Amino acid sequence: MTSVATAASSALTRIDPTMLRAASSTNPTTSPTQTMQAKARAKAEDFEAVFLNSMFQQMYTGIDGDGPFGGGTGVGVWRSFLTDQFAKSMVKAGGIGIADDVYRSLLAQQEIATK
Repeated sequence: MTSVATAASSALTRIDPTMLRAASSTNPTTSPTQTMQAKARAKAEDFEAVFLNSMFQQMYTGIDGDGPFGGGTGVGVWRSFLTDQFAKSMVKAGGIGIADDVYRSLLAQQEIATK
């Protein structure tokens, strides 16, 4: 056994199971409705980020200029990272309003499903 594997093995044996349960349990003051709303909001923002990422990728299609993202073999990969971060940053700053509409729609669907 290598020294890294030995260290990892000994670290795993020192984890207190009660700490794991405490870390994985949800906040008792948070209601299930609040949890569902938070998840719906996160999913709506994820959807908007995917949409914006697709738009940004289309904007960069056909641009092969100079500089760090011009030409080369890795331009597609790095450009996809760039557009992904643009999209996430834009959603974090408020987005373009898609997340709000998707969020309201998700909440309406959840309300219908619980009746």
